[in-house]
Amino acid sequence: MRTSQTGINLIKSFESLRLEAYRCPAGIWTIGYGHTAGVRRGDRIDGQKAEQLLAEDLRKFEDTVNRECPGVNQNQFDALVSFTFNIGSGNFLKSTLLKCVKANSQNLNIRYEFSRWNKSNGTVLAGLIRRRKAEADLYFS
Repeated sequence: MRTSQTGINLIKSFESLRLEAYRCPAGIWTIGYGHTAGVRRGDRIDGQKAEQLLAEDLRKFEDTVNRECPGVNQNQFDALVSFTFNIGSGNFLKSTLLKCVKANSQNLNIRYEFSRWNKSNGTVLAGLIRRRKAEADLYFS
């Protein structure tokens, strides 16, 4: 399964397009739509490169969700890819959210598990609260 345009739009709405490297709230150098691999201070890209990096990044997270959550529907998949894109595959693999999805993909507790991931470096961020609500809403739509 691959991320639908709805899922891509969700990710883009929270990642925003930045053509010059910046430090995200976690202090990690980031560029484009949340791309972090190999990014250094002073890096610059154009919109086409940002789209290419997003597509490459999505494949990694899609592979993780496909492997760990077979049988989810498109909206569930898109929400889980957005979540994994944001927190990383390692954190996703250790999450209670994944355990809940594997046990019963319709478990209403999954909404709560999304909401728990609202901090960066121990600080609750309003943007993460909004993102987790949007992901949970998509998951259960």
